[in-house]
Amino acid sequence: MKFFLFATLCLFFGAAHAASEKAVLAGGCFWCLEPPLETLPGVISVVSGYSGGRTLKPTYEEVSSGTSGHIEVVEVTFDNRKISFEKILEVFWKNIDPLDADGQFCDKGEQYTSGIFYASLTQETVAQKTLISHAASARFKGKKIATFLRPAATFYPAEDYHQDYYKKNPVRYKFYRYNCGRDKRLEKLWGN
Repeated sequence: MKFFLFATLCLFFGAAHAASEKAVLAGGCFWCLEPPLETLPGVISVVSGYSGGRTLKPTYEEVSSGTSGHIEVVEVTFDNRKISFEKILEVFWKNIDPLDADGQFCDKGEQYTSGIFYASLTQETVAQKTLISHAASARFKGKKIATFLRPAATFYPAEDYHQDYYKKNPVRYKFYRYNCGRDKRLEKLWGN
């Protein structure tokens, strides 16, 4: 009986754990991707960080200077029984400028480019589908989509003061977004 109970608990917790999935997304300043993704039902956490470079355990200073090869990203942990990767990408696309190959909004350099680091063949397929769909849409017809698709690389969480920056420093965050022209450009690209 004890073995049966133990096996049942293992299956239950294993199944619950198996529903947890991670997505790593780059959309310029990581502060700005946290709010729209954290509010989605089924999203467990959104952590700002760095990925794709050659430096081990990079610092913000190394990444922002462009010397580490890393890109600012968010790692989204979500319950794939409650929200699909495709739905997360739908929100992601509406929060980036997919036409800007030089960065995002006022932040320029490779470290601020937009992209999707896929963690599985399924994620790659979904990411390609959404990219192709946007490229073929009337909104972007004839324009080159600059958002990259790459295999997942090591994710390094950013320093604590970057996590939930929009909550900890709401006035500075709003001032940054406004001065960077992010919302104005997003409205021009995607509408309201």
